[in-house]
Amino acid sequence: MSSSDQGFIGAQGRRAEFPATHWTVVLAAGDSAGPGMAEALEELCRAYWPPVYAFVRRQGHGPDDALDLTQSFFARFLERKQVKLADPDRGRFRSFLLSSLKSFLANDWARAQAEKRGGGRSFLSLDEQREAETHFLAEPAEPSASPDQAFEKRWALTLLDQVLSRLRDESAATGGQEHFDALKVFMWGDQTAVSQVETAAKLGVTPNALGVSVHRLRRRYGELLREALARTVVGENEIDAELRHLIEVIGS
Repeated sequence: MSSSDQGFIGAQGRRAEFPATHWTVVLAAGDSAGPGMAEALEELCRAYWPPVYAFVRRQGHGPDDALDLTQSFFARFLERKQVKLADPDRGRFRSFLLSSLKSFLANDWARAQAEKRGGGRSFLSLDEQREAETHFLAEPAEPSASPDQAFEKRWALTLLDQVLSRLRDESAATGGQEHFDALKVFMWGDQTAVSQVETAAKLGVTPNALGVSVHRLRRRYGELLREALARTVVGENEIDAELRHLIEVIGS
């Protein structure tokens, strides 16, 4: 992510209303009597399934075992209501989740082997579960990367993908799907691989008009990213630090 990317991301959304955090979501998920439990579980799993899976794979487990262990971990994590032990004042939720995962793998491996995908409890579709393996294989092989680093990087990439999906949905809702698909390549990273002049010609607009559209997309992406990051921390004053951490993780 370039310095210009960091600038446009960091400048957006500072006055947005602070949303419910992942601490809020997981505490709600641990309350079996609470309303919206299914939605809370789905949000939790979509956000953290890929990094948990990446950690397990980096530990040396094969795809099938990693799938079983990831499913079993989430099932047992919530069934045992470990979230009741969580304290938002102690820091990032994903740090608590990673600590719980390490304990699970160290103490429950034999038992998990005897179970079938979390005792039959499924949080995501099988296709969504196996998509984690596709992402794992698509990432450049880094033999020196630790399981913890794999967890953090997959968390960051999953978050960016979810933000991009939100922006795509917004564009589609206003009839701008075609333009979004053509312009998303200019939003961050190496923007020299595709010519803005050629893209403008394909879309039937002037290069200047295309530049304005790219700027608007990048600004909105920055706003949505800050909103997403706000859900991973306890307070609004932590968003900038979390953003810096994400940029560092992506660049590593």
